[in-house]
Amino acid sequence: MNKVFLAVAASGVVFLSGCASSTDSATMAKMDELSNQVSQLSDEVATLKNGQMMLSDKIDQNSESISAVREEAQRANERIDHIAQSYTK
Repeated sequence: MNKVFLAVAASGVVFLSGCASSTDSATMAKMDELSNQVSQLSDEVATLKNGQMMLSDKIDQNSESISAVREEAQRANERIDHIAQSYTK
């Protein structure tokens, strides 16, 4: 039993190693094409990440500006309220 199993396993290894060692030009061309696609996609991802970072920075700057405008509007409303109160007294 062990000898049969060992013989089957050895022939399987020889069969698989024979298939794995032969690469044809079509397979290599396809691998090169896929590698090029991966490189292009990696470049696109890097570009998109840079764009996202730039947009995030712009959002942060706009948020700070909006906060400053809100504070100024609040102060202006308070001044208007004080002026209106002084006329009614």
